[in-house]
Amino acid sequence: MTHRFPLSCVALLSLAGLLSAQEDKAPKAFIDGEGPGWVKLGKDDFTNVNTDDDTWTWGDDGVKCKGTPVGVTKSNKPYTNFEMVAQWRHLRDGGNSGIFLWAPEKVLTGLKKNSLPPGGIEVQVLDHGYAEQWRKGHGGKDPDWFTTNGDVFPVGSSDMKPFAPVAPDKKRSFPRKNLSKGLNEWNHYYIRAINGEVRLWVNGEEVSGGSDCKPATGFLCLESEGAPVEFKGLRLRELP
Repeated sequence: MTHRFPLSCVALLSLAGLLSAQEDKAPKAFIDGEGPGWVKLGKDDFTNVNTDDDTWTWGDDGVKCKGTPVGVTKSNKPYTNFEMVAQWRHLRDGGNSGIFLWAPEKVLTGLKKNSLPPGGIEVQVLDHGYAEQWRKGHGGKDPDWFTTNGDVFPVGSSDMKPFAPVAPDKKRSFPRKNLSKGLNEWNHYYIRAINGEVRLWVNGEEVSGGSDCKPATGFLCLESEGAPVEFKGLRLRELP
């Protein structure tokens, strides 16, 4: 039996299909760090804490980190409420790094070489090869305590209530989407840190974060953790 639809129904179905296709192609919201209040962060905005003089090489639009020794460079001033953009890429398979938020001064004072601050909120910067190496060392089992797509978690003495999905330790916020690009490709992070709440956007989409961060003020740190990594387009806007 042949069914005939009224022309009005056909038109509505066609319109619905067109709107759906347009929604699929709709541009994602993208924060580029331009506009009123945004400032560029460069060499003069950071101080090496516990790495070598040649660990960080600053240029006009960013910094190259050789990855050794393990340690951090910190912002010259503490921040409370702010938003930040950063692009990053790993240059070695399995590379590890991160951006520390709200690191208190006490965890940076006297920090020994080859150690990381025992405090702050870390926005992880991790290459997919790290998970692959973990699987090889654990009989092909997938890691259940970290991802390589933008975890956010408290370090040491700091605390945070993570947004779901949450790691088994109930401390780490896993991304709800896997959006990070691979080795040698540039990734874009937009970080919003306001009133003790951190939210992370990876390549244009919000994926992870947490609330009730303690402390909720402190220094920014870029992390050197064993492998070469590059950051560029570091920009920040302080908020009330």
